[in-house]
Amino acid sequence: MSGIATKLQQNRERAAGVGTNAHAVKFLNQDYEALKRECLESGRLFQDDTFEANVSALGFKELGPNSSKVRGVEWLRPKQLTSNPTFISGGATRTDICQGALGDCWLLAAIASLTLNQDVFARVVPSGQSFDGDYAGIFHFQFWQFGDWVDVVIDDRLPSRNRKLLFVHSAEGSEFWSALLEKAYSKLNGCYEALSGGTTTEGFEDFTGGIAEVHELAKAGPNLFKIILKALSWGSLLGCSIDITDSADSEAITSQKLVKGHAYSVTGADEVEYRGDLTKLIRIRNPWGQMEWTGAWSDGSSEWRQISDNDREKLSCKAEDGEFWMSFSDFLHHYSRVEICNLTPDALSDDSINKWALSKFDANWRKGSTAGGCRNYPNSFWMNPQFLIKLEEQDDDPTDNEVGCSFVVGLIQKNRRKMRKVGEDMHTIGFAIYEVPDEFAGQRNVHLDCNFFQRHASAARSETFINLREVCSHFCLPPGEYLIVPSTFEPNKDGDFCVRVFSEKQAEFQELDDPVECNVPEINVNEGDIDSRFKTLFGQLAGADAEISAFELLNILNKVITKRKDIQTDGFSLDTCRNMVNLLDKDGSGKLGMVEFKILWTKIEVYLDVFCKNDKDKSGTMSSMEMREAIVKAGFSLNNTLHQIMVARYSDTNLTIDFDNFVGCIVRLESMFKTFKMLDKDKTGTIELNFFEWLNFSML
Repeated sequence: MSGIATKLQQNRERAAGVGTNAHAVKFLNQDYEALKRECLESGRLFQDDTFEANVSALGFKELGPNSSKVRGVEWLRPKQLTSNPTFISGGATRTDICQGALGDCWLLAAIASLTLNQDVFARVVPSGQSFDGDYAGIFHFQFWQFGDWVDVVIDDRLPSRNRKLLFVHSAEGSEFWSALLEKAYSKLNGCYEALSGGTTTEGFEDFTGGIAEVHELAKAGPNLFKIILKALSWGSLLGCSIDITDSADSEAITSQKLVKGHAYSVTGADEVEYRGDLTKLIRIRNPWGQMEWTGAWSDGSSEWRQISDNDREKLSCKAEDGEFWMSFSDFLHHYSRVEICNLTPDALSDDSINKWALSKFDANWRKGSTAGGCRNYPNSFWMNPQFLIKLEEQDDDPTDNEVGCSFVVGLIQKNRRKMRKVGEDMHTIGFAIYEVPDEFAGQRNVHLDCNFFQRHASAARSETFINLREVCSHFCLPPGEYLIVPSTFEPNKDGDFCVRVFSEKQAEFQELDDPVECNVPEINVNEGDIDSRFKTLFGQLAGADAEISAFELLNILNKVITKRKDIQTDGFSLDTCRNMVNLLDKDGSGKLGMVEFKILWTKIEVYLDVFCKNDKDKSGTMSSMEMREAIVKAGFSLNNTLHQIMVARYSDTNLTIDFDNFVGCIVRLESMFKTFKMLDKDKTGTIELNFFEWLNFSML
């Protein structure tokens, strides 16, 4: 219940603007300004008790308590490491970022890209921080996390050995913004070791809130040059790199002065007329500020003398500044991949830049209800959350072989990196996209079932299922309605995720889910309709007071149910019997009269029929999937969230539901619908309760 309350509170905060870069969520409820003020008033340096300066902050395995790698580690403040520390000196540059004894080069490459865009850098590294004036040993940084910007507070005690920083450090050793940023990111993810291993795109996204797509150049699509052109015109961050074949290749320099295993930036692309044909060119920057390509179209090469003066002037490069042009064909041949981080509209202050339309939904996979696995599991795939995107407007500048609506889909699994401490890691994830057929066009309150997916092939899908934090792909499809179904590869894998769509034009995007309704037929019984045999039986069961209590009902039902060989049950619980009595007790006596008992008996016969018909393997119990279908047959329409609650509350550890739990679920549902309907006298869909009324009804 507390989890539901927390989620509701988060939704209200988001509606109020909490989670934007300007109004970031306070990580662990730590308020940087308030904490700093307390430190300054008390004259002490900040010590962060939520991320203590000890071995637990370092790691759990390679950097765990018993590892030789953590021996001799001291946590020292910058003023203990150097006489004149600076936060940022002469602007943030790539040389501020040197890797230490942690395998987080993916993060450092993303940090290096940050330094190339000061607007983006300022969103991550708030201004006004220093070791002078009002220094109090406290710093803060902001990161994007699955839809929210989060403000992370740290103290400046850094892990060191022999008075040298253990992890990220600046080249000259006196500049500390990068080391402190790494510490804040480690805190966000649980510890330093949690950062070992990752992709640059993960860092790109957490520093920008954008969506990063990766294009492997060995299998580049025919429209990649157009995608790059468009990305540059839309203010995206672009990086490229050359794979290494072994560790000795790292930062090895090729004969034409390209560096392997090194993160470059893509800064421009254009076409020029060369020898009577249009030639595609791409401009690349080496963050080192030197070491440039020496092949065709390099600075001063002969190709520049064979194009028009206008083109040459437009594309001119300064000598040995780290930036150079090369032909797009050479780019495809020499480089391994290009990464494009498309920025959110709020990250782009230049009104002349086109902006993507952004849509996002948070959801989860839960065992037995919404974790259906991939298409290899056709009986459960349909249970995954489903999202509809409606594309209406085509791109403004389509190419001959790509006419349609461009959009990027990113599926991110949440918080998996910080779960490494408890032995968890990334799930293998992906998604499929289906064209919505005409008979379902325009429908929103419908979760498409197993039959739909068995009859229809996907229109597109993620390139692969992979155990990375995010799967992201670029698509161009004709206008229409499409269904996006994200999933883990195998079913019954618990996880939280968000799915984002960046579309070139505005697109309708929403989760498809069944409406929440109760269509249980009313059972009306008059005393005159009850046959004499049932009256006699009731008299024997009810005793002298001619009413049946919850205790008597418990004995009656368990005697009847134990004689059935086609169902498995541990017997009805007293709570379930009380709920049954409460559902039908009209006079408030806490007992059932003959008419009320007749209605209940009729209901139980219906429950038995539904249970047995949906127990398709005749096991005597229902699987969670059979339970989902049985709830519909019993007259209820529930959304994904409620199905998750039903499975969590009424299934056993094997995700099976026996008969008494099935009845308990159905009775509870009917009682809740009935109570709400009774209180909603004006049929507005909203009721108002005071505290004591809430307690009374929640105790039912």
